[in-house]
Amino acid sequence: MTIASMSQQRCSVRAMARTLHRAPSTISRELLRNTSGGKAYGSHVAQQACQARRCAAKPETKLDVDGFAWLRVLTLLEWRWSPQQISGTLKRVFPNDPTRHVSHETIYTAIYAQPRGELRRQLVACLRRGHSTRMPRTRGVDRRGQIPDMLSIHVRPPEIEDRVMPGHWEGDFIKGAGNQSSVGVLVERSSRLVLLAKMEDATAASALAGFSAKLNSIAEPMRHSLTYDQGKEMSRHAELRAQTGVNIYFCDPHSPWQRGTCENTNGLLRQYMPKGTDLSVHTQDDLDAIADSLNNRPRATHEFNTPLAVFAAMLELAQRAPNQIN
Repeated sequence: MTIASMSQQRCSVRAMARTLHRAPSTISRELLRNTSGGKAYGSHVAQQACQARRCAAKPETKLDVDGFAWLRVLTLLEWRWSPQQISGTLKRVFPNDPTRHVSHETIYTAIYAQPRGELRRQLVACLRRGHSTRMPRTRGVDRRGQIPDMLSIHVRPPEIEDRVMPGHWEGDFIKGAGNQSSVGVLVERSSRLVLLAKMEDATAASALAGFSAKLNSIAEPMRHSLTYDQGKEMSRHAELRAQTGVNIYFCDPHSPWQRGTCENTNGLLRQYMPKGTDLSVHTQDDLDAIADSLNNRPRATHEFNTPLAVFAAMLELAQRAPNQIN
């Protein structure tokens, strides 16, 4: 109001600055920014121009809670997709429309920016780890034992390490509350396809029966080796090899990274079977449904194609040229 009044009285910039106790350059910039078209400076017009500049300087929220993009992301989170899978799939489905792209960091920010309450708890529960805050990944608990006649991972053929040939698997047990229940996990290294086997207990007999049934359900060109840790449940590995024809290699003690694919898959499975819960309540049909859910998720390592689609393509190639698969 003061600037407008003194401007109408044709006061100088320095006189306005002395009256308002401001630098002359501040008054000069204000007059230049908010005076246009040869019209006199007006406080109401200046305020409107200021608000317009502030709105233009603040970009629109990428995931506005009232926008369609947020609803799309919420739907995919409810499908148990990770933020990275959502981000990658949107870029693949809409390659020429950046307005529909959203980074996984933006999704995490939108989730954790929610005020504390029921909505925030529901969103965090959709995330793989379900942590109330973002946390670094931690190493798992070592559960290895001594097994006779083990074949070391260090004599494993190099094409297994390089994931050049399909049909090479990694395995593990995940345990329930008090280690009283368990589920067998098999992951194909190249496609990341997951198979789950219900176990009556964590004994070697259960591992032999469960893993034999699952491995023998796989087409022969796609089962060649199994890499496992030194858990005592694999003490009957020679019988497992005889029943399935699968070579079994054992990792070094305290080296979970040597089965990194399976370790990562165990983390994914904990979204369905949280630690500290009774895993015996899951039937084989339940476990097959969980495996189907994982196998139909897009994966970044496959350019956001699904493990099931990649496995099917590998199987078709193996059946066409069986002599090329070792």
